[in-house]
Amino acid sequence: MTSSPSTPTTLHPAGRSDEPADTIAVAARDLRCSYGSYEAVRGIDLTIRNGEFFALLGTNGAGKTTTMETLEGHRAATSGTVSVLGGNPYRDKSSIRPRLGIMLQEAGFADDLTVAETCRLWLRLSSPDPRSRSREDVIGTGLETLDLAGKASTRVKMLSGGQRRRLDLLLATANEPDLLFLDEPTTGLDPESRERTWDLVRGLNDAGTTVVLTTHYLEEAEAYADRLAIMHDGVIAVEGTLPDVLGREPSAISFEVDAAVDVLQLTRLGLSPDFTPTPASTRVAVPSLDLQQDLWKVLSWADEHRIRLDRLSASEASLAAVFRRVSLAA
Repeated sequence: MTSSPSTPTTLHPAGRSDEPADTIAVAARDLRCSYGSYEAVRGIDLTIRNGEFFALLGTNGAGKTTTMETLEGHRAATSGTVSVLGGNPYRDKSSIRPRLGIMLQEAGFADDLTVAETCRLWLRLSSPDPRSRSREDVIGTGLETLDLAGKASTRVKMLSGGQRRRLDLLLATANEPDLLFLDEPTTGLDPESRERTWDLVRGLNDAGTTVVLTTHYLEEAEAYADRLAIMHDGVIAVEGTLPDVLGREPSAISFEVDAAVDVLQLTRLGLSPDFTPTPASTRVAVPSLDLQQDLWKVLSWADEHRIRLDRLSASEASLAAVFRRVSLAA
């Protein structure tokens, strides 16, 4: 699917202009970000509601990282408007930053400090929020949840990459933020560590924290996101809930038949088969927007004509298929 900068394709509304402002955590309108003459983000509209789990996905060079940096307040927008927790994230850092949790792709820890010393330093540098319970208690619980309690006296430079990622997550969430940005949070983690990470994040989200996630693990977006957007070439190409997004993507039925079988008979059933002939057999792929009905048509056709279907498979539409289509769009 392709889209122009001024008319991004939206499968589900990002938000309505008549929504009360206090229900919105993030809002961007015609957001544009440039590096010199290069426009990395080309006029996107985005709304993320309070308490929502939103996944911002993107192909390489899509503008996803620039968008995240702008929402986090690390850079100013070139043009357009952006609001985070009711203020400008770049101009109003002093009031907004204490309410944010930000986990970047790479942390800037002091290698010679221990895990415990790193946590104490963070506590001294951060501004406590009177609405939150003791951050010392939060960190103590987080150390246990993320399996870092046994590493309290270990210097940061001795931690594995996965342990450093978990420490970064701990400090990003210790203030129990209203809005949490997660940039590839599980990269380099083993399956158990990934599960511990999501246990912590899901707990925060269930308690009301808004989560904005970027990840290359599409199954994470499928599992946890209330809504998602896929960026490509500086614009939002696809946006919506997972059912919205997958509802526009065809499922697939595939099988092999003897080379002598006339697979064009399937067109008389309202199907549109693609096929690849070989000397001995023909590989057939049938895109479908109603998998159950179309699979029944294929099986009935095969039964009526006594055709054997080898290597038969039927698969629902997937986020990976949507992502591939977007990445290949001109």
